[in-house]
Amino acid sequence: MKRRNVILALPSFAALPSWAQPQGDAWSQWKAAYLADDGRVVDNGNRGISHSEGQAYGLVLAQALGDRAAFDRIERWTRANLAVRSDGLLAWRWPVRGPDDLRVASDGDLLRAWALLRATRDSGWRDHAEKLAQICRALVAECLVPDPRAPDELLLRPALHMTATRDSVIVNPSYYMIRALIELGEATGADELLRTAAHGERLLQDPDALRDWINVTPQGIEPAPDLSTAFGWDALRIPLYLFWSGRADHAALEFAGTRFAAATLDRHVATVTDPSGRMLEQSDAAGFRAVADLAAGRPPTAPRPGQGYYADTLALLAQVAWREGG
Repeated sequence: MKRRNVILALPSFAALPSWAQPQGDAWSQWKAAYLADDGRVVDNGNRGISHSEGQAYGLVLAQALGDRAAFDRIERWTRANLAVRSDGLLAWRWPVRGPDDLRVASDGDLLRAWALLRATRDSGWRDHAEKLAQICRALVAECLVPDPRAPDELLLRPALHMTATRDSVIVNPSYYMIRALIELGEATGADELLRTAAHGERLLQDPDALRDWINVTPQGIEPAPDLSTAFGWDALRIPLYLFWSGRADHAALEFAGTRFAAATLDRHVATVTDPSGRMLEQSDAAGFRAVADLAAGRPPTAPRPGQGYYADTLALLAQVAWREGG
């Protein structure tokens, strides 16, 4: 469906220590490349569309880097153009031209709600409590489903059109941003989000779960039919989110580090590896190297703007994750 398919009061960007300041003001360059004047985040690696994930990433970065003007622009555009569903969740893709575009990508909604929480709690940028509570209620009602292996446990459903039955639940493991689930659960009193975070941490301890997509069945974790079984463009975010969540010792980071190290070229990381660990694609883009750095527990490679929406976004997210998650 998609492209590849401790609470802190955060300082402003200007107040960050020198090691955390992206080289050449990468945030300004990111905005110039990917943020339109009206607040639309443009994915130039995906035919110039916009999606709920990209809007959410923009909100998280704007808040973390102290840019209220950018945050307000992004949120205004998101409300006007993607908040067109009746359940409080976002349409996943813009332009919204038909039913496929109205589908949900739950990571975008989760990260948007988290950004609104951070803006309210940490930055004092208006009170977004009502909106983030609405999103969380919708996530609980629509996107949390019983685990077929243990029906009392909850899985994060990546999209409402994807299989979620007693016998099969399709899951995208990279949608588990544990810190966001915990902080939103605590802020809104949604125990279901807290339970999902705890169960998600356990899920990610299973090497069979460390793929772009999986199928959870009563018998265990299986490949997801007709979806990527690689540790690839989606799954490489797993170590980013775990590190950001203060889980630097989680077993998935060591697994990811091994996969990243399968690259055959100097200063590259393997961005796609098959289930056996064989490298299929590799890159020297700073964003992918930065995520590999986090998996290894070292400071992330500095951003090198101009390497595409996804890589440049990951590079900035990794800088924030290093500051907040270590």
